[in-house]
Amino acid sequence: MRPYYLIEERLLRRNLSLIRSIAEEAGVEFILAFKAYALWKTFPIFREYINHTTASSPWEARLAFEEFGSRAHTYSPAYEEDTFEDILRCSSHISFNSLAQYERFAGKVAAWNDEHDEKVECGLRINPEASAIETEIYNPCAPGSRFGIIASQLPTTLPEGIKGLHCHCHCESGSEDLEASLLVIEERFGSFLDQVEWLNLGGGHLVTRADYDIPRLIRILKVFKERHPHLKIILEPGSAFGWQTGPLVSEVVDIVENHGIKTAILNVSFTCHMPDCLEMPYWPKLRWAPADTLFSQLWPEHNADEVETLENDIHNTEATVYRLGGNSCLSGDWLGSWRFAQPLHIGDKIILEDMNHYTTVKTCTFNGIEHPSIVMEHLDGSREVLREYIYEDYRDRMD
Repeated sequence: MRPYYLIEERLLRRNLSLIRSIAEEAGVEFILAFKAYALWKTFPIFREYINHTTASSPWEARLAFEEFGSRAHTYSPAYEEDTFEDILRCSSHISFNSLAQYERFAGKVAAWNDEHDEKVECGLRINPEASAIETEIYNPCAPGSRFGIIASQLPTTLPEGIKGLHCHCHCESGSEDLEASLLVIEERFGSFLDQVEWLNLGGGHLVTRADYDIPRLIRILKVFKERHPHLKIILEPGSAFGWQTGPLVSEVVDIVENHGIKTAILNVSFTCHMPDCLEMPYWPKLRWAPADTLFSQLWPEHNADEVETLENDIHNTEATVYRLGGNSCLSGDWLGSWRFAQPLHIGDKIILEDMNHYTTVKTCTFNGIEHPSIVMEHLDGSREVLREYIYEDYRDRMD
């Protein structure tokens, strides 16, 4: 069996409907961040619910303009001279990471706006120096961060031509985190809010998570808008759109044992196809076909040393506990341990749930490992293969 990512249209529309209802009730705009979800063949569905997207590079901006059908809200840590024309052509909003970057490109934006009917609005990314993100690799507000301008670096009056502020300080966060962030933004950047027309609150708002407090979110946004009625509020989550919309389906190709640790080697790779499982770290749920029996994940709340001791003990006493190993030569390409209802065998399916957000955009072909296909399950239950990958896709990356 060849591996594949499955997108379930029913679940995707569930998320989109919820996001649209929040936007309408709170009086804000939600836009899709490509950095977490860029499966462009599903964009016709998205366009039924939202109007805009956010880009972080010239290629993402082109994807917005050419495939989504609207100009992007673009932010990049640094723009380059030879690609900025593409950024202008494909963007409605451009946020700059530093005052120096804005000064460098402000003239190009002004010239573009003089020559075109569709104007580009400029913003500055701010750094409130406060974040609820615990995983350091994802924290844009950590000391020494390269992202955004801290309050003390801004002049009393914002540069001419700045229409908005952009802030990103969340990652799979709840409404209580947004409430805390807004208080910090008002405290440190309150004098600038009256000088702009829009405030982009970035991504990381996981509004489609089952326990997310949506009424509180709506209340927070409404109260904030009452204090700043002139501001248009924009949120640009990515994970929230693709959250729990489908799994990665793989197969056991071998089972090996070393010092009592059994590893089921899959025809996919964590480092190639599920990098967030290693970076975040993020433990997906599993669905085990063909029996559809459930597993229990072992002790994610323990530290690494405790897990190693417990893992060794449990592997030595239980016959149905396995690590899951990727099929690459990276030693750390594995995740474990998992207790199954019965022993695994070569050919068993391993279905890793919730693998559409961030996973699909961060994949690679390290070791030349086959990239999973992308499959859409439509509302009527029929399945459509949106993309299959072949050897030439791997070869031509080095062409």
